[in-house]
Amino acid sequence: MKKLIFLSVFMTTTLFAQTKVGIFENSGDIGKVKHPGSAVFNSENEMYTIKASGKNLWANDDEFHFVWKKASGDFIMYATIKMIGQGVDPHRKTGLMIRKSLDPTSAYADIAIHGDGLTSLQYRSQDAAVTEEIPSIQKHFSIIQLEKTGNRITAKVAHPGEPLQLVGSIDINFGDGDFYVGLLGCSHNPDVTEEFELTNVRYTVPAASNFVPYKDYIGSKLEILDVTTGLRKVIYESKIPFEAPNWTRDGKSLIYNSKGKIYSIPATGGQPVEINTDFAIANNNDHGLSADGKMLAISHHAADRNGGSTVYIVPVTGGIPKVVTDKSPSYWHGWSPDGKFLLYTGERNKEYDIYRMPVEGGTEVRLTNAPGLDDGSEYSPDGKYIYFNSNRTGTMQIWRMKADGSDQEQVTFDDYNDWFPHISPDGKSIIFISYPNTVASGDHPYYKHVMLRTLPLNGGAIKVVAHIYGGQGTFNVPSWSPDGKKVAFVSNSN
Repeated sequence: MKKLIFLSVFMTTTLFAQTKVGIFENSGDIGKVKHPGSAVFNSENEMYTIKASGKNLWANDDEFHFVWKKASGDFIMYATIKMIGQGVDPHRKTGLMIRKSLDPTSAYADIAIHGDGLTSLQYRSQDAAVTEEIPSIQKHFSIIQLEKTGNRITAKVAHPGEPLQLVGSIDINFGDGDFYVGLLGCSHNPDVTEEFELTNVRYTVPAASNFVPYKDYIGSKLEILDVTTGLRKVIYESKIPFEAPNWTRDGKSLIYNSKGKIYSIPATGGQPVEINTDFAIANNNDHGLSADGKMLAISHHAADRNGGSTVYIVPVTGGIPKVVTDKSPSYWHGWSPDGKFLLYTGERNKEYDIYRMPVEGGTEVRLTNAPGLDDGSEYSPDGKYIYFNSNRTGTMQIWRMKADGSDQEQVTFDDYNDWFPHISPDGKSIIFISYPNTVASGDHPYYKHVMLRTLPLNGGAIKVVAHIYGGQGTFNVPSWSPDGKKVAFVSNSN
C-alpha cells in the first residue's frame, strides 16, 4: 500500500504518492504551481530528468519541483547539471537543496544554477523569512556540491575539468530530526514548463568526526568512470568496506580487496566471488595483474614476517601464493610489460623507496634514494619509463624515471598532493588521485574530498575528471579498462 503525505498550501492540498526516483524517496511540486512537474530516473546512465514549472524560489514562499528524500545529520550532495533548450526565462534554475519541510514557506538552503549562468547559494534562514543569497562572481557552472556539517551549509561549484571553488557558507539550524534533501527545478515562469538533466548525483554520509583511522570504516561503492564524458556509474555497493579495483585484461571483471581477502566481480555489476589465496588472507590494497592477465600480485601481511606486507604472486584463478620479496614491509605497485619484473615500495632503514625484483625472486634493486616518500610506481606500456609519486620537494607530486631508475624528473607542479599515477593503455595519458594540501604530503588517508585528474603526456593541462569522497583505497592500483575508455574506483559513504 502506498504511503500518502499531505501538504497544506495556502488552503489547498497537494498529494504526494510515494514513488522512488533513483536514490530519492519521492518527487512532487512545492507550492501552488500551474503545471504539474515530474521527475524520471534512467538507471542505465543514472540520469535524473526533471520537468518543472513554478514562479520562483524567492521572497517568503516557493513554487518549484522537488526530488527529495528524508535525511538527518551531515551529508555531501553532488551533481552535474544540464539545462535543456533555450528556456523562456533567464532565471529558470536547477540545483541541490536542503529543506526543513515541504511547506512552501520552509527554511532552506540550495546551490542554484540559473539559465543565464547566475550561480548562487540561496537560503531562507527560518520559516516564512525572506530569501537571501550569496552569488558567485563567475557564471555558467555545471558541477555543484552542497554540504552540511552541523549547522554549517557550504556550496561549491566547478566548471568541467576544474577543481571545486567555494560560493559561500551559512549557518542554519535544521533541527535534530529529519529534513529533506534533493534536486530542484523551477521554470521561473508559472505559465511554462522547463526541463533539466542531472547526472553523477551522489548523496554521501561522511565518516563521523571522531572516527579512528584504520579501526573505524564506512561503506564503499564501486564506480566506473567514462574518462571522456565524465559520466559515473555505481555497479556495486556494500556496508562492508572494500578497496582498490583492478580491471581484468578481458574487460569482463574487476578485482578488489575486502577485509584481507581478494574478490572478483563482473564489470557490469553482480555478486562478488572470493578468489582463493590460500594462507594469504591479510591482503591490503596493493595488488594487480600481469600483462597477460594470468597472474595476480598481492601484498599480504605475513605473520611469519612480523606482520609486514610481503609481495606474493598467485594465479588469477586462485591457488597457493608464491613469495617474491624477501624483505618486509614491501607493497606491490607495478608489473613490467614483459612480465619479468615487479615494482614495489619498500621501507628500509625508515626510508620508503621504490624497488624492482624479478618475478622469480632474487636480489632487489633500489631505484630511488631521495629523502622522503617514494610510492605508487608503475611501468609505461612500452616498459621504457616508470611513473611514481614522491614528496621529495615538499608536496606529493608525480615523477618519472627510466626503467633503470635514471633521469628522475618531476611531472606535476601544483599545490595538491598527487598520488598513484596510472598510465592509459595507449601510453598517452596518466590519471591520478589528488588530495588537498590540508592533508600531509606523506599521508593518503581515508574519507576526504579528493579528485581524479588526468594529464596528457604529449603536453597539455591537467583536467579534473571526478570529484570524490574517498581517499585510501579509492585509486591505489592500476584500474584502466583494457580499451582505455574507463577507469574503476571506490567512493565511500556511511
